[in-house]
Amino acid sequence: MASSSDSSSKRRDPLPVFCFKVDLTLGGGDADQAFFKSVSGLSYETEVVEVREGGVNDTTWKLVGAMKWKNLVLKQGFTIVNPNQASGLLKWRESWMTGEEMRRVDGKITIMNTAMASMGTWTFFHGWPVKWELGELDASKNELAIETLEIAHEGLKFQK
Repeated sequence: MASSSDSSSKRRDPLPVFCFKVDLTLGGGDADQAFFKSVSGLSYETEVVEVREGGVNDTTWKLVGAMKWKNLVLKQGFTIVNPNQASGLLKWRESWMTGEEMRRVDGKITIMNTAMASMGTWTFFHGWPVKWELGELDASKNELAIETLEIAHEGLKFQK
């Protein structure tokens, strides 16, 4: 019989999807911590390369191909600190559009438990903004303005 101090007897409850934070290094050198409405694109896969061998008609060989990383999609409420300054995400995207400063950044997405303790972190590398979007403006709706930023990157690594 396992003792109560045995690590295999601990409960492993699934983590809630509403407790997470995002750290981006957009300006200076310090990480900018932000809370987003949603984060998607935490996904990666390995390509399958199919090879047909001459004379072998009953099978196709499946070889390991390159890793593919989905773009991260971050959504948050659109805010303006003062009338002359856009959000940090929009400024980062605009600096890429104008060619003013085409800086790639690393970032972290941390999932937390309900006590707000870190349970695991996905780190992405060499990210850059490929798309920025503001949700539909519609006078017949009573909703928040949501900005969406899509980030292409060169890999994800999970750390507990």
